[in-house]
Amino acid sequence: MKRVVAGVRWRRLSLFLLIGFVVLVLCPALLSDFRLGLLAKYFCFAIVAVGIDLAWGYGGMLALGQGLFFGMGGYAMGMMLKLQEAGPGKLPDFMSYNGLTQVPGFWKPFSHSWFALPAAVILPMALAAGLGALVFRQRVRGAYFAILTQALAAAFVILLIGQQGFTAGTNGLTNMRTLFGYDLNDPVNQRSLYFVVAIALGAVFLVARQLVHSRYGKLLVAVRDGEDRVRFLGYNPTTVKVLAFTVSAGIAGLAGALFVPVVGIMSPALLGIVPSLELVIGVALGGRATLVGAVVGTVLVNYARTGLSENYPSGWLYLQGALFIVVVAFAPKGLAGIWKSLQNVRRERTVTATANIAVSDPAAAALDLVAQ
Repeated sequence: MKRVVAGVRWRRLSLFLLIGFVVLVLCPALLSDFRLGLLAKYFCFAIVAVGIDLAWGYGGMLALGQGLFFGMGGYAMGMMLKLQEAGPGKLPDFMSYNGLTQVPGFWKPFSHSWFALPAAVILPMALAAGLGALVFRQRVRGAYFAILTQALAAAFVILLIGQQGFTAGTNGLTNMRTLFGYDLNDPVNQRSLYFVVAIALGAVFLVARQLVHSRYGKLLVAVRDGEDRVRFLGYNPTTVKVLAFTVSAGIAGLAGALFVPVVGIMSPALLGIVPSLELVIGVALGGRATLVGAVVGTVLVNYARTGLSENYPSGWLYLQGALFIVVVAFAPKGLAGIWKSLQNVRRERTVTATANIAVSDPAAAALDLVAQ
Protein backbone atom coordinates (compact mmCIF):
# COMPACT_ATOMS: atom_id res chain seq x y z
CA MET A 1 0.00 0.00 0.00
CA LYS A 2 2.84 2.40 0.86
CA ARG A 3 4.46 1.66 -2.48
CA VAL A 4 1.23 2.52 -4.30
CA VAL A 5 0.82 5.80 -2.41
CA ALA A 6 4.47 6.69 -3.03
CA GLY A 7 4.02 5.92 -6.72
CA VAL A 8 0.97 8.18 -6.99
CA ARG A 9 2.79 11.02 -5.24
CA TRP A 10 5.80 10.59 -7.50
CA ARG A 11 3.63 10.70 -10.63
CA ARG A 12 1.89 13.85 -9.40
CA LEU A 13 5.22 15.49 -8.55
CA SER A 14 6.62 14.53 -11.97
CA LEU A 15 3.55 16.01 -13.69
CA PHE A 16 3.85 19.23 -11.68
CA LEU A 17 7.55 19.55 -12.58
CA LEU A 18 6.78 18.87 -16.24
CA ILE A 19 4.10 21.57 -16.31
CA GLY A 20 6.48 23.95 -14.54
CA PHE A 21 9.16 23.25 -17.15
CA VAL A 22 6.72 23.96 -19.99
CA VAL A 23 5.45 27.17 -18.39
CA LEU A 24 8.83 28.57 -17.33
CA VAL A 25 11.03 27.39 -20.21
CA LEU A 26 9.13 26.39 -23.34
CA CYS A 27 6.42 29.09 -23.36
CA PRO A 28 8.87 32.05 -23.19
CA ALA A 29 11.00 30.40 -25.87
CA LEU A 30 8.14 29.65 -28.28
CA LEU A 31 5.68 32.51 -27.79
CA SER A 32 6.00 36.08 -29.02
CA ASP A 33 6.10 38.95 -26.54
CA PHE A 34 2.45 39.73 -27.23
CA ARG A 35 1.26 36.14 -26.70
CA LEU A 36 3.40 35.76 -23.61
CA GLY A 37 1.80 38.90 -22.18
CA LEU A 38 -1.63 37.41 -22.85
CA LEU A 39 -0.62 34.20 -21.10
CA ALA A 40 0.56 36.21 -18.08
CA LYS A 41 -2.86 37.89 -17.99
CA TYR A 42 -4.56 34.49 -18.15
CA PHE A 43 -2.41 33.31 -15.25
CA CYS A 44 -3.60 36.29 -13.19
CA PHE A 45 -7.18 35.16 -13.73
CA ALA A 46 -6.13 31.57 -12.94
CA ILE A 47 -4.84 32.75 -9.55
CA VAL A 48 -8.30 34.16 -8.82
CA ALA A 49 -9.81 30.86 -9.97
CA VAL A 50 -7.79 28.93 -7.38
CA GLY A 51 -9.35 31.08 -4.66
CA ILE A 52 -12.83 30.67 -6.12
CA ASP A 53 -12.41 26.90 -6.24
CA LEU A 54 -11.27 26.89 -2.62
CA ALA A 55 -14.37 28.77 -1.49
CA TRP A 56 -16.91 27.30 -3.94
CA GLY A 57 -15.59 23.88 -4.92
CA TYR A 58 -14.46 22.81 -1.47
CA GLY A 59 -16.51 25.12 0.76
CA GLY A 60 -19.77 25.40 -1.17
CA MET A 61 -19.71 29.23 -1.10
CA LEU A 62 -20.58 30.48 -4.58
CA ALA A 63 -19.02 33.95 -4.69
CA LEU A 64 -20.19 35.84 -7.77
CA GLY A 65 -18.37 39.04 -6.82
CA GLN A 66 -14.69 38.14 -6.69
CA GLY A 67 -14.13 41.15 -8.93
CA LEU A 68 -14.53 43.23 -5.76
CA PHE A 69 -11.42 41.74 -4.14
CA PHE A 70 -9.56 41.56 -7.45
CA GLY A 71 -10.25 45.25 -7.93
CA MET A 72 -9.15 46.20 -4.42
CA GLY A 73 -5.79 44.57 -5.00
CA GLY A 74 -5.49 46.09 -8.46
CA TYR A 75 -6.35 49.61 -7.35
CA ALA A 76 -3.91 49.37 -4.44
CA MET A 77 -1.13 48.54 -6.89
CA GLY A 78 -2.35 51.12 -9.42
CA MET A 79 -2.44 53.89 -6.83
CA MET A 80 1.16 53.12 -5.89
CA LEU A 81 2.30 53.19 -9.52
CA LYS A 82 0.47 56.43 -10.29
CA LEU A 83 1.92 58.20 -7.25
CA GLN A 84 5.44 56.97 -7.89
CA GLU A 85 5.21 58.00 -11.53
CA ALA A 86 3.92 61.48 -10.65
CA GLY A 87 6.73 62.07 -8.17
CA PRO A 88 6.78 63.39 -4.59
CA GLY A 89 4.22 66.11 -3.94
CA LYS A 90 2.75 65.97 -7.46
CA LEU A 91 -0.71 64.94 -8.61
CA PRO A 92 -1.44 61.98 -10.87
CA ASP A 93 -2.57 63.14 -14.30
CA PHE A 94 -6.28 62.36 -13.93
CA MET A 95 -6.52 64.33 -10.69
CA SER A 96 -5.22 67.43 -12.43
CA TYR A 97 -7.79 66.98 -15.18
CA ASN A 98 -10.56 66.81 -12.57
CA GLY A 99 -9.52 69.97 -10.77
CA LEU A 100 -7.91 68.54 -7.63
CA THR A 101 -5.14 70.64 -6.11
CA GLN A 102 -3.60 68.13 -3.73
CA VAL A 103 -3.38 64.38 -3.27
CA PRO A 104 -6.27 63.05 -1.12
CA GLY A 105 -5.28 61.86 2.32
CA PHE A 106 -6.29 58.24 1.76
CA TRP A 107 -4.03 58.12 -1.32
CA LYS A 108 -0.84 59.21 0.45
CA PRO A 109 0.02 55.93 2.23
CA PHE A 110 -0.08 54.12 -1.13
CA SER A 111 2.96 56.07 -2.30
CA HIS A 112 5.03 53.67 -0.18
CA SER A 113 5.52 50.16 -1.51
CA TRP A 114 5.83 48.76 2.03
CA PHE A 115 2.21 49.84 2.57
CA ALA A 116 0.64 49.39 -0.87
CA LEU A 117 1.88 45.85 -1.61
CA PRO A 118 0.69 44.27 1.65
CA ALA A 119 -2.52 46.33 1.45
CA ALA A 120 -3.34 44.72 -1.91
CA VAL A 121 -3.77 41.43 -0.05
CA ILE A 122 -4.66 42.50 3.48
CA LEU A 123 -7.50 44.91 2.61
CA PRO A 124 -9.49 42.30 0.61
CA MET A 125 -8.91 39.76 3.38
CA ALA A 126 -10.09 42.19 6.05
CA LEU A 127 -13.25 43.02 4.13
CA ALA A 128 -13.95 39.35 3.43
CA ALA A 129 -13.38 38.40 7.07
CA GLY A 130 -15.75 41.09 8.32
CA LEU A 131 -18.38 40.29 5.70
CA GLY A 132 -18.07 36.56 6.22
CA ALA A 133 -18.36 36.81 10.01
CA LEU A 134 -21.49 38.91 9.63
CA VAL A 135 -23.13 36.80 6.92
CA PHE A 136 -22.21 33.26 7.92
CA ARG A 137 -23.15 33.85 11.54
CA GLN A 138 -26.66 34.54 10.27
CA ARG A 139 -26.46 31.29 8.27
CA VAL A 140 -26.82 33.05 4.94
CA ARG A 141 -25.78 30.61 2.22
CA GLY A 142 -26.61 29.30 -1.20
CA ALA A 143 -28.20 31.66 -3.70
CA TYR A 144 -28.60 34.41 -1.10
CA PHE A 145 -24.87 34.53 -0.46
CA ALA A 146 -24.13 34.50 -4.20
CA ILE A 147 -26.50 37.42 -4.83
CA LEU A 148 -25.03 39.36 -1.91
CA THR A 149 -21.47 39.09 -3.24
CA GLN A 150 -22.69 40.02 -6.71
CA ALA A 151 -24.42 43.12 -5.33
CA LEU A 152 -21.26 44.17 -3.48
CA ALA A 153 -19.22 43.93 -6.69
CA ALA A 154 -21.80 46.06 -8.50
CA ALA A 155 -21.80 48.62 -5.67
CA PHE A 156 -17.99 48.78 -5.78
CA VAL A 157 -18.09 49.54 -9.50
CA ILE A 158 -20.69 52.26 -8.98
CA LEU A 159 -18.53 53.81 -6.25
CA LEU A 160 -15.46 53.84 -8.50
CA ILE A 161 -17.36 55.43 -11.38
CA GLY A 162 -19.01 58.05 -9.17
CA GLN A 163 -15.79 59.28 -7.56
CA GLN A 164 -14.06 60.30 -10.78
CA GLY A 165 -11.72 62.80 -9.17
CA PHE A 166 -10.34 60.16 -6.80
CA THR A 167 -10.55 56.98 -8.93
CA ALA A 168 -10.49 58.26 -12.55
CA GLY A 169 -14.07 57.08 -13.05
CA THR A 170 -14.91 54.83 -15.98
CA ASN A 171 -11.47 55.31 -17.54
CA GLY A 172 -9.75 53.74 -14.57
CA LEU A 173 -6.07 54.00 -13.74
CA THR A 174 -4.09 54.04 -16.98
CA ASN A 175 -0.68 55.05 -18.36
CA MET A 176 1.25 53.17 -15.69
CA ARG A 177 4.63 52.89 -17.37
CA THR A 178 7.14 52.17 -14.61
CA LEU A 179 7.49 49.81 -11.66
CA PHE A 180 10.31 50.50 -9.20
CA GLY A 181 12.07 52.43 -11.95
CA TYR A 182 11.75 49.68 -14.59
CA ASP A 183 10.00 50.45 -17.87
CA LEU A 184 6.89 48.25 -18.12
CA ASN A 185 6.83 48.67 -21.90
CA ASP A 186 10.25 47.03 -22.23
CA PRO A 187 9.80 43.45 -23.57
CA VAL A 188 12.55 42.22 -21.25
CA ASN A 189 10.72 43.53 -18.20
CA GLN A 190 7.44 42.12 -19.45
CA ARG A 191 9.04 38.69 -19.71
CA SER A 192 10.31 39.09 -16.16
CA LEU A 193 6.75 39.90 -15.06
CA TYR A 194 5.57 36.73 -16.80
CA PHE A 195 7.95 34.67 -14.67
CA VAL A 196 6.80 36.46 -11.53
CA VAL A 197 3.13 35.75 -12.31
CA ALA A 198 3.83 32.11 -13.26
CA ILE A 199 5.78 31.50 -10.05
CA ALA A 200 3.04 33.22 -8.02
CA LEU A 201 0.44 30.95 -9.62
CA GLY A 202 2.51 27.89 -8.75
CA ALA A 203 2.99 29.06 -5.16
CA VAL A 204 -0.72 29.84 -4.69
CA PHE A 205 -1.64 26.47 -6.19
CA LEU A 206 0.70 24.59 -3.82
CA VAL A 207 -0.55 26.49 -0.77
CA ALA A 208 -4.19 25.84 -1.72
CA ARG A 209 -3.44 22.18 -2.40
CA GLN A 210 -1.78 21.79 0.97
CA LEU A 211 -4.74 23.51 2.60
CA VAL A 212 -7.41 21.30 1.02
CA HIS A 213 -5.47 18.12 1.83
CA SER A 214 -5.03 19.11 5.46
CA ARG A 215 -7.38 18.38 8.33
CA TYR A 216 -8.93 21.80 7.79
CA GLY A 217 -9.63 20.94 4.15
CA LYS A 218 -11.52 17.82 5.16
CA LEU A 219 -13.51 19.88 7.64
CA LEU A 220 -14.26 22.45 4.93
CA VAL A 221 -15.64 19.74 2.65
CA ALA A 222 -17.69 18.39 5.54
CA VAL A 223 -19.21 21.85 6.09
CA ARG A 224 -20.03 22.01 2.37
CA ASP A 225 -21.79 18.64 2.42
CA GLY A 226 -23.50 18.84 5.81
CA GLU A 227 -23.13 22.08 7.72
CA ASP A 228 -25.71 21.20 10.36
CA ARG A 229 -24.04 17.85 11.04
CA VAL A 230 -20.67 19.56 11.51
CA ARG A 231 -22.26 21.97 13.97
CA PHE A 232 -23.81 19.03 15.84
CA LEU A 233 -20.34 17.46 16.18
CA GLY A 234 -19.10 20.52 18.04
CA TYR A 235 -17.35 22.50 15.30
CA ASN A 236 -18.18 26.08 14.37
CA PRO A 237 -18.97 26.18 10.61
CA THR A 238 -18.82 30.00 10.66
CA THR A 239 -15.12 29.98 11.51
CA VAL A 240 -14.38 27.36 8.86
CA LYS A 241 -16.22 29.24 6.12
CA VAL A 242 -14.87 32.66 7.09
CA LEU A 243 -11.30 31.38 6.86
CA ALA A 244 -11.84 29.91 3.37
CA PHE A 245 -13.62 33.04 2.14
CA THR A 246 -10.88 35.26 3.57
CA VAL A 247 -8.09 33.26 1.94
CA SER A 248 -10.00 33.34 -1.35
CA ALA A 249 -10.26 37.14 -1.14
CA GLY A 250 -6.56 37.50 -0.39
CA ILE A 251 -5.69 35.36 -3.41
CA ALA A 252 -7.93 37.55 -5.60
CA GLY A 253 -6.25 40.69 -4.26
CA LEU A 254 -2.82 39.25 -5.07
CA ALA A 255 -3.98 38.48 -8.61
CA GLY A 256 -5.27 42.04 -9.04
CA ALA A 257 -1.96 43.47 -7.88
CA LEU A 258 -0.07 41.33 -10.41
CA PHE A 259 -2.55 42.12 -13.17
CA VAL A 260 -1.86 45.88 -13.12
CA PRO A 261 1.83 45.88 -14.16
CA VAL A 262 1.18 43.09 -16.68
CA VAL A 263 -1.67 44.88 -18.49
CA GLY A 264 -1.01 48.49 -17.47
CA ILE A 265 -4.61 49.36 -16.61
CA MET A 266 -7.20 48.83 -13.90
CA SER A 267 -10.73 50.02 -14.62
CA PRO A 268 -14.24 49.33 -13.30
CA ALA A 269 -15.02 47.38 -16.48
CA LEU A 270 -12.70 44.63 -15.24
CA LEU A 271 -14.36 44.30 -11.84
CA GLY A 272 -18.10 44.14 -12.39
CA ILE A 273 -20.63 41.35 -12.46
CA VAL A 274 -19.79 40.01 -15.92
CA PRO A 275 -16.02 39.58 -15.30
CA SER A 276 -16.80 37.91 -11.96
CA LEU A 277 -19.19 35.50 -13.67
CA GLU A 278 -16.59 34.67 -16.31
CA LEU A 279 -14.16 33.68 -13.58
CA VAL A 280 -16.74 31.35 -12.05
CA ILE A 281 -17.50 29.89 -15.49
CA GLY A 282 -13.82 29.09 -15.94
CA VAL A 283 -13.83 27.13 -12.66
CA ALA A 284 -17.03 25.33 -13.68
CA LEU A 285 -15.57 24.45 -17.06
CA GLY A 286 -12.42 23.00 -15.54
CA GLY A 287 -14.23 21.24 -12.73
CA ARG A 288 -15.19 22.20 -9.19
CA ALA A 289 -13.15 20.90 -6.24
CA THR A 290 -10.18 20.24 -8.53
CA LEU A 291 -7.55 22.94 -8.31
CA VAL A 292 -5.91 21.79 -11.53
CA GLY A 293 -9.27 21.93 -13.29
CA ALA A 294 -9.87 25.49 -12.07
CA VAL A 295 -6.53 26.66 -13.47
CA VAL A 296 -6.86 24.80 -16.79
CA GLY A 297 -10.50 25.82 -17.27
CA THR A 298 -9.81 29.50 -16.65
CA VAL A 299 -6.84 29.58 -19.02
CA LEU A 300 -8.84 27.77 -21.72
CA VAL A 301 -11.85 30.08 -21.36
CA ASN A 302 -9.71 33.18 -21.74
CA TYR A 303 -7.71 31.66 -24.58
CA ALA A 304 -10.93 30.71 -26.38
CA ARG A 305 -12.33 34.19 -25.87
CA THR A 306 -9.20 35.75 -27.39
CA GLY A 307 -9.12 33.32 -30.30
CA LEU A 308 -12.80 33.62 -31.08
CA SER A 309 -12.74 37.41 -30.91
CA GLU A 310 -9.77 37.53 -33.29
CA ASN A 311 -11.31 35.21 -35.89
CA TYR A 312 -15.00 36.06 -35.45
CA PRO A 313 -15.18 39.64 -34.13
CA SER A 314 -18.90 40.00 -34.79
CA GLY A 315 -20.07 36.70 -33.35
CA TRP A 316 -17.52 35.51 -30.82
CA LEU A 317 -19.88 36.10 -27.89
CA TYR A 318 -22.36 33.64 -29.40
CA LEU A 319 -19.62 31.09 -29.96
CA GLN A 320 -18.38 31.54 -26.41
CA GLY A 321 -21.90 31.06 -25.06
CA ALA A 322 -22.37 27.94 -27.18
CA LEU A 323 -19.11 26.54 -25.81
CA PHE A 324 -20.31 27.01 -22.24
CA ILE A 325 -23.69 25.44 -23.00
CA VAL A 326 -22.10 22.37 -24.57
CA VAL A 327 -19.79 21.86 -21.61
CA VAL A 328 -22.52 22.32 -19.01
CA ALA A 329 -24.96 20.07 -20.89
CA PHE A 330 -22.60 17.21 -21.71
CA ALA A 331 -19.89 17.55 -19.03
CA PRO A 332 -21.50 18.94 -15.86
CA LYS A 333 -18.41 18.01 -13.83
CA GLY A 334 -16.14 19.92 -16.19
CA LEU A 335 -13.01 18.78 -17.90
CA ALA A 336 -11.74 17.21 -14.70
CA GLY A 337 -14.89 15.08 -14.60
CA ILE A 338 -14.21 13.83 -18.13
CA TRP A 339 -10.64 12.97 -17.16
CA LYS A 340 -11.80 11.08 -14.06
CA SER A 341 -14.37 9.19 -16.13
CA LEU A 342 -11.64 8.10 -18.54
CA GLN A 343 -9.47 7.02 -15.63
CA ASN A 344 -12.34 5.00 -14.15
CA VAL A 345 -12.93 3.27 -17.48
CA ARG A 346 -9.24 2.44 -17.72
CA ARG A 347 -9.22 1.14 -14.14
CA GLU A 348 -12.28 -1.04 -14.76
CA ARG A 349 -10.66 -2.52 -17.84
CA THR A 350 -7.50 -3.24 -15.86
CA VAL A 351 -9.47 -4.92 -13.11
CA THR A 352 -11.44 -6.96 -15.63
CA ALA A 353 -8.29 -8.02 -17.43
CA THR A 354 -6.63 -8.97 -14.14
CA ALA A 355 -9.68 -10.99 -13.13
CA ASN A 356 -9.61 -12.88 -16.42
CA ILE A 357 -5.92 -13.62 -15.97
CA ALA A 358 -6.54 -14.78 -12.41
CA VAL A 359 -8.96 -17.39 -13.62
CA SER A 360 -6.45 -18.88 -16.04
CA ASP A 361 -3.14 -18.10 -14.29
CA PRO A 362 -3.25 -16.94 -10.62
CA ALA A 363 0.55 -16.43 -10.40
CA ALA A 364 0.57 -14.06 -13.37
CA ALA A 365 -2.31 -12.07 -11.88
CA ALA A 366 -0.42 -11.63 -8.61
CA LEU A 367 2.67 -10.36 -10.45
CA ASP A 368 0.49 -7.93 -12.46
CA LEU A 369 -0.99 -6.48 -9.25
CA VAL A 370 2.46 -6.02 -7.71
CA ALA A 371 3.65 -4.23 -10.86
CA GLN A 372 0.74 -1.80 -10.64
